[in-house]
Amino acid sequence: MLDGRLLIDAHLHPPRMSTVKPAWARWAEQYGAPGWRSAFDDDGVIVPAAFDDLLAAEGVDRAILLCEYSPKATGIQPVEDLLPIVKHNPDRFAFLANVNPHLHYPIAAEVHRQVDLGAAGLKLHPVHGGFSVADPMLYPAYQACVERGIPVVVHCGTSTFPGSANAMAAPELLDPVLRDFPELTLVLAHGGRGWWYDQAAFLALMHDNVWIELSGLPPARLPDYYQRFDLRRLARKFVFATDWPGVPGVARNARAVAALGLDDDTLGLVLGGNAMRIYFAPAT
Repeated sequence: MLDGRLLIDAHLHPPRMSTVKPAWARWAEQYGAPGWRSAFDDDGVIVPAAFDDLLAAEGVDRAILLCEYSPKATGIQPVEDLLPIVKHNPDRFAFLANVNPHLHYPIAAEVHRQVDLGAAGLKLHPVHGGFSVADPMLYPAYQACVERGIPVVVHCGTSTFPGSANAMAAPELLDPVLRDFPELTLVLAHGGRGWWYDQAAFLALMHDNVWIELSGLPPARLPDYYQRFDLRRLARKFVFATDWPGVPGVARNARAVAALGLDDDTLGLVLGGNAMRIYFAPAT
């Protein structure tokens, strides 16, 4: 709990440092939260107990961890590296699967494999992976997520890492996916960061099953980013997330969200309630 509220950070990257490219390591060193290195041992491997203690000190009740298969941009951080962290404290930690249609075939089988390992959802990174979310190669993955009742998180924001394909971040590319998979829950990671804030907001307000994840967005700038929309209304579709370690601090960001002047009910949804609904609601 943070200041008496449930706090869920829905977007953290705890990789084995030997699996990331130098640009990722430089990003973490430049923008990393104070003390982020304390979660790693001397070989650059996450120490589950240390990571657990770090997040507990930040008031995080639950944390959603990300793996990534993006050899062109950031490297390959395999899902198996997350399992010891989750095993250490399954009450705090959960993780998302990740697939890349250029690497995984049959792609549905890989989705099912990672969900069988315990994944609470699927993360797609079209910018780092170099593919469109509308590519028919991904349709079996979407169908697998519908069958398993899990959400899909899509990176919808610019990236500065070499090898990134920023044109693939446009939320509008999800329009045929929403048409063809109306039962699928979609979360827009980074909320349209860069050039697509209006697109992301419009999709979230248009569709009950579309959400905006705040990873990588300075909370104080949210009124500027979404200035064409009623922030109090739009905020009810926000999911708190940080993009750890590239954040000034989890608690610091959460308190910055609280300083936006949202009503208590909406703030509770942003900081934890929406993530509980998306990732942890009992299957029906």
